[in-house]
Amino acid sequence: MKVFALWLLLLVVQEVNSQDSCTSNLNLKNKPLFDISSFHCVSVWDEQGYILRYLQTDREVWSFVISAPNSNSFIGMGFSKDGKMVGSSAIVGWVSNDGSSTMKRYFLGGESSAEVVPDQGNLQLVNMTSSIIAQNSTIYMAFQLNTQLTPTNRLIYSLGPMGRLPSPVNYQLSQHRAHISTFLDYNSGESKSKSPYGNLRRSHGVLNMLSWGILIPIGVMVARYFRQYDPIWFYSHTTIQSLAFLLGFVGIVCGFLLEDRLSAHVDKHKALGIFILVLACLQVIAFLVRPGKESKVRKYWNWYHYTLGRVLIILAAANIFYGIHLGGAGTAWNVGFAVTLVAFFSISVVLEIRLWLTK
Repeated sequence: MKVFALWLLLLVVQEVNSQDSCTSNLNLKNKPLFDISSFHCVSVWDEQGYILRYLQTDREVWSFVISAPNSNSFIGMGFSKDGKMVGSSAIVGWVSNDGSSTMKRYFLGGESSAEVVPDQGNLQLVNMTSSIIAQNSTIYMAFQLNTQLTPTNRLIYSLGPMGRLPSPVNYQLSQHRAHISTFLDYNSGESKSKSPYGNLRRSHGVLNMLSWGILIPIGVMVARYFRQYDPIWFYSHTTIQSLAFLLGFVGIVCGFLLEDRLSAHVDKHKALGIFILVLACLQVIAFLVRPGKESKVRKYWNWYHYTLGRVLIILAAANIFYGIHLGGAGTAWNVGFAVTLVAFFSISVVLEIRLWLTK
């Protein structure tokens, strides 16, 4: 057991050491085709591990090296006038499983993949100096730009879908799974995130997680395990679920606004959200027309109410994880919500055992 634990620890240490950072020595086997020893270094996208190194290496030449974990996806760095993707020009690169590497310019003319055109845009690359390298689970993309002026401060970074690299036939990009818009001060090296509609994004995520993912399960647990405290359990259950419904409704409205303003393609996430809201509305209607305790149909109403509630919780949890993935919120949100669900499950198991023992 001790040997296994030591081996596991060494693997973790090796993985951590293999990740790029501004404090690590950049010792690449296949060196970029220009000297990067004195470059500025800044972490530009912490959630995805993106590191940018840059320097003005000549009067009209700016040099860049962007690094990210190699997840069998393309990585992109865009230069934008207003912080938006549409209308910007980008450098995109990837390394295939066979070791072959590709880097191309793209013009982001619209939201669809067909409007992202390869070998177009206003970026002028210095000939024969671009390269892309994969080493120690990290991908490094190095290039130089010919420009009379300082490049735009509005920089955009993107991460493609796993396992879906562009085809060498037309080099068309699939829709990215995450992106971020930032502002870089080239003099100080300070990089700030400029996530579009950040407050609206957070409101949508927090409200839906709090309502459908946390309050609804708590309300169910109250109704299931605390019936001995009658009628407190009933009023508590009703209050918690009503609050969850109101917060969830507002969260879904935020989602509609976000989709409209970002022109996002989130059809599955949206459909699940609407279905969850419909289930919640059916629960509200069922509560208003519930039969009396002595009614012959009360047991069927109970089965319907219980089943619908549990289906809602399962779908809501799945859609919350899916939303975290779509928003590129990072592992912290996934871990936090997963820990919450595990805590609910553990508490439910204990209370369920106690309930059966007291019957």
